[in-house]
Amino acid sequence: MTIIKIAASLLITAVIVAAFASAPPLASMAQGGEASRIFYFHVPMAQVSFLSFLVAAIYAIAYLRTRTPLHDTYSATAAQLGLIFSVVAMITGSLWAKQAWGAYWNWDPRQSSLFILILFYGAFFALRQAVIHVDARRRLSAVYLIFGGAIAPLLFFVLPRLLPSLHGDANQVVMSSSSGSNMSAGVATVFITSIVGFICLYVWLLKLGVAATRIQEEQG
Repeated sequence: MTIIKIAASLLITAVIVAAFASAPPLASMAQGGEASRIFYFHVPMAQVSFLSFLVAAIYAIAYLRTRTPLHDTYSATAAQLGLIFSVVAMITGSLWAKQAWGAYWNWDPRQSSLFILILFYGAFFALRQAVIHVDARRRLSAVYLIFGGAIAPLLFFVLPRLLPSLHGDANQVVMSSSSGSNMSAGVATVFITSIVGFICLYVWLLKLGVAATRIQEEQG
């Protein structure tokens, strides 16, 4: 884990420096071009939140198959981290939206989809706390998170592409009209470095959260 912590610290620090030392990725935008530097943080955090929800679903399936308590701990911790990363992604996206579109909230399909996921996983933790019996709580949590893992791809990738979106201009930094990469080498380097850095941070936080939960369970 020491290597993961060092990697996360170095990579994210490098991204922060590069994000402000280089030209903004969407400098050509009439509005919000300078603020598009937040792209290097907003998009990777949203992607890590999606990854975390899938990890939660995978461990939930593993729990139903094995009834191993550790799998339930990993599943719930992954869901918690996914929720946290989603909230931060929504906040950073709102800051960008204010500069680009004139308002923090525009009911854009991507904003709405992320908001639905935040409500969904927020409700999960309320439900989990309400179930007193441990085995029932774990089984119910597993089923809930498997369902969450099924709807997450729809809300992250499918629904936003079916409806008109303000993200059309912003998407040009990632994809061209021919569905190929549209990022310059410099933007791609910083972006990929950010993704790897936040994944390292996520793995570190996941292990840390699981360890903390196990200590609480042993003491409780």
